[in-house]
Amino acid sequence: MSFAVPYRNLYLSINLYLMGNSFLDELGWRGMLHQSTPDVDEHLSESPRIGYIGFDPTSDSMHIGNLVQIMILIHFQRYGHKPIALIGGATGMIGDPSGKSSERKLLDQKKLEKNSLALKKQFLKFLDFSKDRLNSAEMINNFDWMKEFSLIDFSREVGKHITVNYMMSKESVKKRISDESSEGMSFTEFTYQLIQGYDFLELLRSKKCTIQLGGSDQWGNITTGIELIRKKLSKKVYSITCPLLTKSDGSKFGKTEEGNIWLDKAKTSPYKFYQYWLNLSDEDAEKYIKIFTLLNKNEILELIEKHKKNPHERILQNKITEEITLMVHSQKDLDNAKIASKILFGKSTKKDLSSLDKETFYEVFDGVPKVKIKKSSLKKGLSVVEALSMKGSILNSLSEARRALKENSVYINKSRVDENKILNANDLIIEGVILVQRGKKKYLILDFTD
Repeated sequence: MSFAVPYRNLYLSINLYLMGNSFLDELGWRGMLHQSTPDVDEHLSESPRIGYIGFDPTSDSMHIGNLVQIMILIHFQRYGHKPIALIGGATGMIGDPSGKSSERKLLDQKKLEKNSLALKKQFLKFLDFSKDRLNSAEMINNFDWMKEFSLIDFSREVGKHITVNYMMSKESVKKRISDESSEGMSFTEFTYQLIQGYDFLELLRSKKCTIQLGGSDQWGNITTGIELIRKKLSKKVYSITCPLLTKSDGSKFGKTEEGNIWLDKAKTSPYKFYQYWLNLSDEDAEKYIKIFTLLNKNEILELIEKHKKNPHERILQNKITEEITLMVHSQKDLDNAKIASKILFGKSTKKDLSSLDKETFYEVFDGVPKVKIKKSSLKKGLSVVEALSMKGSILNSLSEARRALKENSVYINKSRVDENKILNANDLIIEGVILVQRGKKKYLILDFTD
């Protein structure tokens, strides 16, 4: 069972809508509120509302940058409102210019459809789509209403109501057409805000959706939708945005040297995902525990206080890492990641090693030298001295191997051994592997194959 199910039952059983705090209050103290249109708090307090966030399927997985938007939808549903996750099958074909210095690579429809299906599966982890709930979440694809929309119809239906002057005033446009921009902006990208604006209009008509949520970089696109609705329907709609996250060192949140931290374990392993959060600075951990967990205010303030008294215990980092790994992956993945960290950075046993799956084992020991040995050699027994001195090993000769063993600095599967140790089939872990360690940091994998 995933983390999301019990959490879902918890937050849906408690009607925060009636507890005094507003949805905006919740976003505010968590540091998730950047700006909002006038009177949106009053609008939300009058009755349960419907709101949406758009997610363009530019990849077959969301990354942790998308988690901010997902958390907003989770809180929106917790407060009794109905969230819509809008998959941008149409807008994804255009490419959002917001925050970009150059045009995105255009994706074909087949790729976008594949990506859209992948994103839909991921949303099931975070939102409650139960049909018996009044505020059950929905997933909708804007390609459904854009696919039959001709250019002439779109020009008449949408383009007529938004002036070029208005579109040119948007920050995402001004940056791209300025003298500083080397590429300029294509007509394709220029139309993006109109299509996003029409999404809001369509969702208002078909779903009575009155609120668009999103990142602060989307403000220009969002307000275009608000203006379109005002012009066409003379109706008032609302928006709330959250700030874009940065790390305390100035680097981009969610990025490593290897690229994005993805929610799909096939693209970023649970172990690497776990390690990213575990290595947060104290400043970032204090900020992110409010954003990426559902712990309440008192719980978080208490954790912050405990952390400040004993920063070496890294209480905040450990808590946020556990909560978010459980949310995105599973209890098993969390347990594996903990064991893997224990193996690398603490005391561990052969039992710990054996409990890892092969994928996690090789993630933990990525870059460790590997020596392939015939599995048949284990039938008669293989001297640890011989194994340690093989070509490609961490020791260069028989004499060096013997010296290390006499110094009691050699471990087989985390157990210290001496020069009399004979390796056999009982020493195998993780499908034909033996882990050798010299001292604290030098590792070697003996890979026994037929």
